[in-house]
Amino acid sequence: MEKSLDIKLARIHKDRSCEDFILADAKDGDMAYGLSAPGLSPENYSSEFRFKTLDEYRAQIREVIKQGLVDIVLMSASTSEQLTLKEGLFENSPLTPAIRANDASDIWLAGAGAVYGETPSRPFRTATLDHALCGKAQCSKEELAAKKGADLGLYSITFNNDLDHDYEALTAYKSFRLEAEKKGFRHFLEVFSPNAPINPIEDVPKFVSDHIVRALAGVTSAGRPVFLKIPYYGPKAMEELVRYDSSLVVGILGGSAGTTLDAFQMLYDAKKYGARVALYGRKINNAEHQLTFISYLRAIADGKIWPVEAVKAYHGDLEKLKIKPKRSLEDDLKTTNVSLSYNDKSKVSMTGADKSAKTEVKEPWRRSYFTKPAGIGASKDDKPFDRNPDFSKMTQQEKLQWNLERIRRSM
Repeated sequence: MEKSLDIKLARIHKDRSCEDFILADAKDGDMAYGLSAPGLSPENYSSEFRFKTLDEYRAQIREVIKQGLVDIVLMSASTSEQLTLKEGLFENSPLTPAIRANDASDIWLAGAGAVYGETPSRPFRTATLDHALCGKAQCSKEELAAKKGADLGLYSITFNNDLDHDYEALTAYKSFRLEAEKKGFRHFLEVFSPNAPINPIEDVPKFVSDHIVRALAGVTSAGRPVFLKIPYYGPKAMEELVRYDSSLVVGILGGSAGTTLDAFQMLYDAKKYGARVALYGRKINNAEHQLTFISYLRAIADGKIWPVEAVKAYHGDLEKLKIKPKRSLEDDLKTTNVSLSYNDKSKVSMTGADKSAKTEVKEPWRRSYFTKPAGIGASKDDKPFDRNPDFSKMTQQEKLQWNLERIRRSM
């Protein structure tokens, strides 16, 4: 079956003014968070958090595939093997399966007290392209031609304004590109904000855009990403990047959960200023009802409803489904400061960009604080979170509360 992704990309390249918009559900959280990746279980265990199981996580993905409103489902290679290769769920679907093709160290966020995201990102790949394509270490020519597995992957890179780290990251990306081209494997490129800059960066949005342009200048069409995935820094940064190269299809990452209006407004604004793709992970995964949430993302992307109206309609649907919302309608119609990376403490600098955008820090390289995601249990009175407390001085109850808070902030 012809894939909606391919149809839309072709139309976008032919006419940049068309209204086509590509949506992806990022269900690859197990590559970053470990046990908490599937999200909180609806079951109540008094004061103890419980998470959904991997089987429940995959069951949700099956529902998303059946619904058919997104264009891409991004998964870990192991989940893709189960749903794509073994169950063949994408064979008669307009949706495209994709895998997270690398897991650089800035997304190693599993485990209590993990600090990998606080040091400059280093490249690493757990998944191999052959495993994504056919489920084993070396695919035959026939297996590659059959394309039963996922032939699209996300490759992420993080520049930190340091020669050694950025050189290592670009070298790894070059190696990946060459292998992908030989195997007929497509990719989209995710570029995060600097997670631990070695040297000061005055204007993060411009730094990221400049590095994208420079990194791809020497890459011919055969090895180029089919689209980009970057933080949404506001109108100015988006318009500048989109205007620079008409062949680049620019997309945004969703970032942390935030309010429903955060999610809907970001999508609307990004499209307004030139984005043609949105990949939402935590925003979808933390929704009270994922399929309903996705239906409104689709409606906004297709220009059928305004963000505020969509929030109100979403709450109306939750009431019909007898699902209690996490926030009141009044609170869900507010915008908040949300993290735009896997690592909670990576607030985004808007210095030099559009000041109407919601997140701003004057010195983005000084990161001694954690952002305050507006997810489960967050409030405006949240205090800075101590990532490395002295456990020897804590009671068992204090340790439990610390772990619960760490988990809450990662959602």
